[in-house]
Amino acid sequence: MTNEDILKALSNVQEPDLGKDLVTLNMVKDIAIDGKKVSFTVVLTTPACPLKDMIMNACINAVKILVDKEALVTVNFTSNTSSNRKDAKTILTGVRNIIAVVSGKGGVGKSTVASNLALAFAAGGAKVGLMDADIYGPSQHIMFGVRGDRPLMKEVDGKGMIVPIEKFGIKMMSIGLLVDEKQAVVWRGPMVSSAIRQFVSDVDWGELDYLVIDMPPGTGDIHLTIVQTVPVTGVIVVTTPQLVALADAKKGIAMFGQAQLKVPIIGLVENMSYFTPAELPDNKYFIFGKDGGKNLAEEFDIPFLGQIPIVQTIREGGDSGIPIMMSEDELTKKAFTDFAGNAARGIAMRNANLEPTEIQPMKEMV
Repeated sequence: MTNEDILKALSNVQEPDLGKDLVTLNMVKDIAIDGKKVSFTVVLTTPACPLKDMIMNACINAVKILVDKEALVTVNFTSNTSSNRKDAKTILTGVRNIIAVVSGKGGVGKSTVASNLALAFAAGGAKVGLMDADIYGPSQHIMFGVRGDRPLMKEVDGKGMIVPIEKFGIKMMSIGLLVDEKQAVVWRGPMVSSAIRQFVSDVDWGELDYLVIDMPPGTGDIHLTIVQTVPVTGVIVVTTPQLVALADAKKGIAMFGQAQLKVPIIGLVENMSYFTPAELPDNKYFIFGKDGGKNLAEEFDIPFLGQIPIVQTIREGGDSGIPIMMSEDELTKKAFTDFAGNAARGIAMRNANLEPTEIQPMKEMV
């Protein structure tokens, strides 16, 4: 067996999402052959890739069938998270992907989805940050159990920078860490926009595979400020199956499809899809309707990323400061893990197939 034999065999293994073979995509590294033993490394486009087992089995079969049926094949994995940033990188210089989690209305569990998405990415080995951009109703400091904590400052290249709070392996920043919880944030639009720009330019986010931004509900100032300040990789829309939520979700989808914005939609996730009592694990009760989010995704021809059940432990985790992804509730964790895997795949395909998202000029926004 030679390196050339192995590469020729692996040229028959396709990356399921990108539609090209591993060799063409330059995803095969460090081939080592010792008698019948063969090892090599496959470089994934994201550490959160849910298709590792499929790719591993395809590689093993290719070598055994096309090279030597007695080969002892070891497939190692590493990752180089894909990115499609083509801007000057004067801000968020170490961030590969900027993902905005949005909803058309409040109360659909957007912040819960954003926090557990970030944690699921991290559980897959990614470096992740979470920015709470909901200035009027911040909640991530509560969900991460850091109420009362205050971020530190440090000097970077002569400039004072805020150090985000680190919890559960996530770098997190929220206005809730900077203001007294008992005080309402009574700010006009320009002050809110200024705070958002500070979260982007004055926080030391460092090197991140994904910066997840928990956006406020609706379509307003903060959404425009974000797309005018950073090159957003893509948007994930959160809705419930309920008709009222779906009507508002359509507005969120429409907003990012406008010619002035043109921010790709990675997909839609349906939260509170069904209720399953702990004592009846095989039963599903569709309290808010059935498959509304899935049907909406089909209507707008955008990817459907998954369904998250309505479970008491999700609410308890958010209130206690220990998100469900950090609990022992394996069934619910799987729902978030599957959703995050689909999101990671969607981001990788977006980076491979679409043009980079540009920072939107102020003058074009009305």
